[in-house]
Amino acid sequence: MIDRRKFLVTSSLCLGSLSGGLGLLTRAALAQEGTAAPAAPVAAPAPAFSFDGLVEQMRQKAREAYQESAAELPERFATLDYDQYRAIRFRPDKAVWRDAGVNYEMQAFPPGGLYSKPVQIYEVDGPNLRELHFTGADFEYREPLNAADFEGQDLPGVAGFRLHYPLNRPEYKDELIAFLGSSYFRALGKGSIYGLSARGLAIDTAAGRPEEFPSFTRFFIERPQPGQNSLKIWAELESERVTGAYAFVVTPGINTEVEVDARIFLRGDVDRLGIAPLTSMYLFGENDRTGFDDFRPEVHDSDGLLILHASGERQWRPLVNPRNLALSFFSAEKLQGFGLIQRDRNFENYQDTEAKYERRPSLWIEPLDDWGNGHVMLAEIPSQKEIHDNIAAFWVPAEPAKAGAELRFRYRMYWGREPEPGTDLAQITDTRTGHGGSAASDYDNALRKFVVEFKDGPLLSIGGDAALEPKLWAQNAEVRNPLLQQLQPGHWRFIFDLYREDANQPSEMSLSLFLNGKAVTETWMYQWNKTV
Repeated sequence: MIDRRKFLVTSSLCLGSLSGGLGLLTRAALAQEGTAAPAAPVAAPAPAFSFDGLVEQMRQKAREAYQESAAELPERFATLDYDQYRAIRFRPDKAVWRDAGVNYEMQAFPPGGLYSKPVQIYEVDGPNLRELHFTGADFEYREPLNAADFEGQDLPGVAGFRLHYPLNRPEYKDELIAFLGSSYFRALGKGSIYGLSARGLAIDTAAGRPEEFPSFTRFFIERPQPGQNSLKIWAELESERVTGAYAFVVTPGINTEVEVDARIFLRGDVDRLGIAPLTSMYLFGENDRTGFDDFRPEVHDSDGLLILHASGERQWRPLVNPRNLALSFFSAEKLQGFGLIQRDRNFENYQDTEAKYERRPSLWIEPLDDWGNGHVMLAEIPSQKEIHDNIAAFWVPAEPAKAGAELRFRYRMYWGREPEPGTDLAQITDTRTGHGGSAASDYDNALRKFVVEFKDGPLLSIGGDAALEPKLWAQNAEVRNPLLQQLQPGHWRFIFDLYREDANQPSEMSLSLFLNGKAVTETWMYQWNKTV
């Protein structure tokens, strides 16, 4: 188990390898508090900037051996521990564009502690760019730190940045999007609070070898103009086996949109290349709370993986917190989208007035081009604490990722409370599990009861006597006692017991409801792999 206070995100934030166990993603990079504000730009104008130029630069760099940055932090910053780092806040009066009469402000995160590799940030003003330079004077230092110890400290870069925008009300600029640690970033829709996160790229996650974590090393941020709502960000990405040039277009809203153009160049072979990787936390919920003695009914940032296929089929896979590492692969051709979703928005089901899990955003990925053949991979990692991100999902192309390859993936991200694409199908609202058999049955670890509920869509227009047909497929299991019930108009429940044949292997399931030979619901997918 990895403690977020001790794990170095920028160099070793990883899922680990199958041979050594899949490590938990630390949430330290994602839980910073307070405000940050960079100093005014002072660097001289640089040559003209263009994304095409950045792409060519990273293409050429991929032909060279990888070299880590030689930039060193001042000792006072380099030796910060977790609590000391959290005591440093950027001064709001130093925010970039604070008095420029525009919708955006930019603030920077201090380097040091967990974030030992400083990154550079440039402002793009028309065709020109200039470096934004920061010093120790741009920060506030709270107890247990002594502010005098940081006076006169020059910095070779910062840990990352965040943009503020009047997302929820016009008179206040809320935090909108933050880039911090490796290639991690998070965004918010209206009314949301931070939860899951995204990465620029995943390399060899759970591929039987140590995972490699590319980092955004330089950012180029468009200088906003009065009245401008969408903002452009460009970044260069690099690690031992990859370089990349990324373009982001951020558009705030009820569901904040981030359009991504990822140009990727491989220095070396990659066994598992993860495109549009997402990370989240699932501790326990209605379907999986065994072993947790907690007053809260559910604790999670996301409760399911949703996949949309070219055929129109929608697969819903409730998340679980497994006893052992669990990997699931969902094949797709011409993928229409996937995402980690927080469907349950009812406070009563969380009862947490501090974490407010019902307000955590969902994140939907919509390809803007044909991504061809491949699969969505879901990794679920055992966890005992909600401070750990133990869920990962991403797209893996079928084509091998070989040294010298040049790849391009364009997609749009939707961050918010309800980013799922519309559907005429009934949705899966609840998945519940418990010991199998009747109330008088003896307890049997190999027998498990499942309850799946479907609501709305075509179910609203059919009566309780409709000839709905449940189609249930199960692998490594025998289905017993199936029962389909209408709870109320538009709301149906399917109950069944599952007897697992081989206790050492997981049981895979899929379920959907059909009417007159046509699917009228999403497809429920599940993997039962925990011995209860």
